[in-house]
Amino acid sequence: MFLQRDEIERRLQARLGKIHARLRLAIEADHEAQSFGQGLTFLHIENLPYSRAVIEGVLRLTGMYWIGQRNARRVRVLTNEIVSHRLPEAFSGFTILHMTDLHADRSAGALGAVKELVRDIDYDHCVWTGDYRAETFGDFGPCLEELQKLRAAIRTDVHAVLGNHDSILMAPDLEDMGVRMLLNENVALSRGGASIFLAGVDDAHFYRVDNIEKAAHAIPHDAYSILLSHTPEIYRQAAHAGFDLMLGGHTHGGQICLPGGFPLTLDAVLPRRMGKGAWTYAGMSGYTSAGAGTSIVPARFNCPPEIILHRLIRG
Repeated sequence: MFLQRDEIERRLQARLGKIHARLRLAIEADHEAQSFGQGLTFLHIENLPYSRAVIEGVLRLTGMYWIGQRNARRVRVLTNEIVSHRLPEAFSGFTILHMTDLHADRSAGALGAVKELVRDIDYDHCVWTGDYRAETFGDFGPCLEELQKLRAAIRTDVHAVLGNHDSILMAPDLEDMGVRMLLNENVALSRGGASIFLAGVDDAHFYRVDNIEKAAHAIPHDAYSILLSHTPEIYRQAAHAGFDLMLGGHTHGGQICLPGGFPLTLDAVLPRRMGKGAWTYAGMSGYTSAGAGTSIVPARFNCPPEIILHRLIRG
């Protein structure tokens, strides 16, 4: 049983402060499901009426829909090594399991595959980088139910941020199931007498409620630090704020791509080289995951779903 609205708002006010909580809820209420003119991109195809019906209809007419559905269930595990001389020796080999864009209430096949995969892989920590529900509005209860099952399959602590599909009202229930939300905040991870810092920002793509300065507050200048952001679009701010590593998603890697993995669209304002996989900018390492779930339609082409094992290496 999940929390009632009154209790959620009380918890958010206690966590964020009364003014911040009111502002955050008001921004969400004003712009929820807006199709044009809000956020970093002008058009938000996921909010357009009938967009799902049109895309699905075209795929069915061409006979590609069922192939795309099968592709969307074939989740793979990728490994990404990040080498840094700034990493404490105690954290060399530390492995972070990264999941993003789960869209849990529309991606049952992929989520089932993810739950099976995490039972057989080794990792030290887990992070989620947003977009947990399918729609950008409405009831998020079914999404939370699926996320609760996934959380039960994960053996370590989980830290997470919200995406442009998510409501701030989801945060208290996510924390009750053992997912520590980073709402423009940071936390120290300790190992062998050393520490690194994990920070996270609220949605920077649609609601524009990210605050990197607040997220980085009190992180020592010489400490190794990781930023979780649903969208990689704030890569410049993250690099110049001194973060060593940035992890995100949002783009789905294009989801429906041409042969060779060339995306038709990334729904993001950033260089295409940052739209999927590992990249660097101004000394900061980054990784944009193609995600495990699907948006708008439950189909993928030339862009397999994925979860990532980021292995930190001192070097």
